[in-house]
Amino acid sequence: MAFDFKKEFKEFYMPKNKPEIINIPKMNYIAVRGKGNPNDEDGEYKKAMNVLYGVAFTLKMSYKSDYKIEGFFEYVVPPLEGFWWQDDVDGIDYSDKSTFRWISVIRLPDFVTEKDFRWAVETATKKKKADFSSAEFLTVEEGLCVQIMHTGSFDDEPATVEIMDKFIAENGYVNDFSSERIHHEIYMSDARKVAPEKLKTVIRHPIRKA
Repeated sequence: MAFDFKKEFKEFYMPKNKPEIINIPKMNYIAVRGKGNPNDEDGEYKKAMNVLYGVAFTLKMSYKSDYKIEGFFEYVVPPLEGFWWQDDVDGIDYSDKSTFRWISVIRLPDFVTEKDFRWAVETATKKKKADFSSAEFLTVEEGLCVQIMHTGSFDDEPATVEIMDKFIAENGYVNDFSSERIHHEIYMSDARKVAPEKLKTVIRHPIRKA
């Protein structure tokens, strides 16, 4: 049975629909940076998806190639995630998606090293005859956070964020956004296949003691 991050680490991927405080350890990701509205058909975001999944599946299927990754075990590619911000805005202003800046990521198993990552980028480039140079190996340690499972459209997230803000204020915490600590979303549903009102998205914000 392939290792499934969503099932093995439910505390990170399957929070309840009420806020909870959690400490997030260091994790490695395939990352692509960009800006602009993610809904634009020919925008940077759609191109980033091709890069992310191209590298992710090259690594996942590496055991069928001549390249052997030390400590490799079969696994399910983890869900798509995104770090989102806007210049000079605390949190996120959903009314102006054109000003979004983002880092789209897919988590890497701990056994994948930077050397393995570089191999995957080079291999995907050769096999798919496309440019994967925008992919980077990114390490993030989020630390103390509040998170919740949001059910519904992405445009309805502000109401869920209000619930998170109220919860942390009642428990002696404040948001701790900075250039390093950013609004984080984990997409537990495939937006191409699931109705907007049924989408499940983990929303995670950095916090600190008030």
